[in-house]
Amino acid sequence: MESFRPRLAQAAEQMSVSLSEQQQSQLLEYLALFARWNAAYNLSAVRDPAEMLERHIIDSLSVVNLCGGDTEPLLDVGSGGGLPGIPLAIMHPQRSVTLLDSNGKKTRFLFQVATQLPLPNVSVVNERLESYEPESPFAAVTSRAFASIADMVHGSEHLLAPGGRFYAMKGKFPEDELSALPKGIKVDRVHTLSVPGCDADRHLIVLSRAPESDGQA
Repeated sequence: MESFRPRLAQAAEQMSVSLSEQQQSQLLEYLALFARWNAAYNLSAVRDPAEMLERHIIDSLSVVNLCGGDTEPLLDVGSGGGLPGIPLAIMHPQRSVTLLDSNGKKTRFLFQVATQLPLPNVSVVNERLESYEPESPFAAVTSRAFASIADMVHGSEHLLAPGGRFYAMKGKFPEDELSALPKGIKVDRVHTLSVPGCDADRHLIVLSRAPESDGQA
């Protein structure tokens, strides 16, 4: 994976993401683990490590500076192989990041990543989204490739702290999904993402509770 270091550094610079040597090494080690475990654990349909770098690692880095303050507790729902949660945790080691997934194989992989890199700021939870009851809610809730934004919000609204925000990574602008949002949820901002090496549309949708709904979940 060391041969991918120049490409990773170049893409980060294009996105104005500051990557230390250690962070580059951690991301490449994560990529190596992802590629190694993928065949048995079906983390991704992508099999080529070079493509994994572009479509998973670099894509996740595109939202590093957009998902709330770097000390706000963050929950990555339906984390799967740890995207975008693991890259976010590597980039903000002082931030508490919880990775939630109902698939036991995938959470075993996430635990291995958090242990091996190591990432002491990462917690891994193997539970269904609807049944998860943390000690305290989260200021930021992220998702990538979740079924729909409405489903994400419906399933995880009980996990969002007052004043918190949802950060949903999507491909094309999800106009239909946004029109189906539950009452009391508003779109704060839409970021059009520019991901080096990716020709497809990429967006980050930022949502929050409408003022009259905040704190009543």
